[in-house]
Amino acid sequence: GNYDAMVLLKEVDDPTRFGVAKFDEEGRLVKLVEKPREPPSRFALVGVYFLKPVIFDVIRDLKPSWRGELEITDALQMLIDRGFNVGYDFVRGWWFDTGKKDDILTVNAKILDERITGCVRGVLENSKVEGRVDIGEGTRIINSVVRGPSIIGEKCIIRDSYIGPYTSIGNNVSIIGSGVEYSVIMDNVSISGVDRLDECLVGRYSRIVRSEGNRRTVKLHISDYSEIIL
Repeated sequence: GNYDAMVLLKEVDDPTRFGVAKFDEEGRLVKLVEKPREPPSRFALVGVYFLKPVIFDVIRDLKPSWRGELEITDALQMLIDRGFNVGYDFVRGWWFDTGKKDDILTVNAKILDERITGCVRGVLENSKVEGRVDIGEGTRIINSVVRGPSIIGEKCIIRDSYIGPYTSIGNNVSIIGSGVEYSVIMDNVSISGVDRLDECLVGRYSRIVRSEGNRRTVKLHISDYSEIIL
C-alpha cells in the first residue's frame, strides 16, 4: 500500500517486554504501547521500520521520554495521531530479541544449525573434525578436535584444543590448550590455557589466559555491564 511508514510485528509469548501494537476493529494500526502492563495484543515490534522522509518532520517535534531518549515508538505514534498511513506486516519466520547474551547464543545456535555446510578451507594437522564445520582460509587446526555445527573464521590458530558444537569463532583468533563450546568468540581474541569456556560471548581483541602463578587468583579487566561467573 501507499504507506508513510511500515513496521514489522511478531507474535510473542510475553508482550510486556516489548513495544506492542494495538489495532482497531478493522485491523488498522492505531497505537503503539511501550512495554505495557496490560498489552493490547501479543504482537511486538521487532525493530525493523520502513520510513518515508516525513518521519524527520515528526522527529523535530519529539520530546525525550522518561529515559531521556527520543523513542522511535513515540515518532511512529505521532505519525498515526497526525493522520499518516502507518502499515504493518508480520514476521513469519523465527525471530529473537537479541538484547542479552543468552539470546545471542540462542540465535547463534539456530543459524549454525541452518547455515553450516561443512566447507573446510583451512589446514588440519593431526586433528579431527566431527559433524558440519566451516573453516576459513589461512586457519590452522593443530592437534585439536572440532565438533559441529560450528564455524571458525580466517587466519586462526587452534592448537591442542577442543572446539565444541554451536561455537562461532571470528577471524584472527588464537586458541591454545583450551576448550570452547556453545560460545561466540569475536575477531582477534586470544585464549590460552583455559580448561573450558561454555556459553560465553567474548568481544573483539579480548585476551583470556591461565595464570602460571597462583591459580586461585582471578585478574579481570572488564567493561561496563559485564558478567563474570566463576
